[in-house]
Amino acid sequence: METAPMPSAQLIDGKAVATDLRAAVAARVGGMYARLGLRPGLAVVLVGEDPASQVYVRNKHKQTEACGMQSFEHRLSADTSEADLLALVARLNADDAVDGILVQLPLPRQIDAQKVIEAIDPAKDVDGFHPINAGRLATGQPALVPCTPLGCLMLLDRTLGADMAGRHAVVIGRSNIVGKPMAQLLLGRDCTVTIAHSRTRDLAETVHGADIVIAAVGRPEMVRGFWIKPGATVIDVGINRLPPAVAGGKDRLVGDVNFEEAKAVAGHITPVPGGVGPMTIACLLSNALQAACARRGIDMATL
Repeated sequence: METAPMPSAQLIDGKAVATDLRAAVAARVGGMYARLGLRPGLAVVLVGEDPASQVYVRNKHKQTEACGMQSFEHRLSADTSEADLLALVARLNADDAVDGILVQLPLPRQIDAQKVIEAIDPAKDVDGFHPINAGRLATGQPALVPCTPLGCLMLLDRTLGADMAGRHAVVIGRSNIVGKPMAQLLLGRDCTVTIAHSRTRDLAETVHGADIVIAAVGRPEMVRGFWIKPGATVIDVGINRLPPAVAGGKDRLVGDVNFEEAKAVAGHITPVPGGVGPMTIACLLSNALQAACARRGIDMATL
C-alpha cells in the first residue's frame, strides 16, 4: 500500500512581489519626472569595507538608478571619525536633491550608530530607524517604516489579505530593526501579537499557537517544523550563511526556520533566499519615493 505524499506549503514568492513593487515605484517616479521635472534622490553612506555591506550598497545603487531615481553614494574609510560622519549627514540633510538618507549598518566601533541615526532628518530617514518615525509607527501615525518588516507585511497582505484580522501572530525577535516594528505593523492589521525572544519560556509552545510566525532571530534553522501550527503562515527573515563543514561541502544560505521541516506543516512559507530578502531593497525604493512626495506636498497616488 502506497503512502500518500505529505502536503507541502505554498511558497511565498518574494522575488515576484518585489518585482511588482519596483515596477510600481518606477512608474510613479516616471510620472513625477514627466509632470514636475523632479527625480527622487537617495543617498547611501558606507563606512568601511564590510563585504556584505558592499554587496548591499552595490545592489541598492543599481536598483535605485533602474527605477529612475538619482543615486548618491558616499564611501568612507573604516577609520572615519564620528564627527566626520555626522558632518556628512548634516550636509545631506541640507541638500534639497537628497530625499532619502541611508547609513549602512554596522558601523565601525568608534562611531555610535544611534547618534548617527538620530542625526538624520526624520523626513529623509528611509530606513525608518529614527525615534520620531518609530514613535509615529507605535502610535498609529503615518511614518517611514523599516524596510524589512514593511516587506514582510506586504508579503502577508498578498498572501492573506483581510484574513489577517484577528489572527494570532508570533514575532520571534525584539530588535528595533525588525521585531518591534513588525509587531506594530501586525497590530495595525488587527492581529493579536506576541513578541517572543531568547528568554521566552517554552518558545516552541508559544510558536505552535501562532497562525502567523515571523522568525527574525539570526540563528540558523532554529525554528523546527514541529513548532509550527498546521496551516500557519511562516515568514522567515533570517539570512544565515552555513560554512562548508556544516553545509555539506559548500557555503549555503539558510533562514531562521528549518525550511524542509516547516514546509511539510505550514500553509504558506517564504524560502531563503528568494523570500523576504528581495523585498527589503524594493521597500527602500518605495520609502524614498514616499519621502520625496511628502517633502514636496505631492500626493503619491496621483503620480
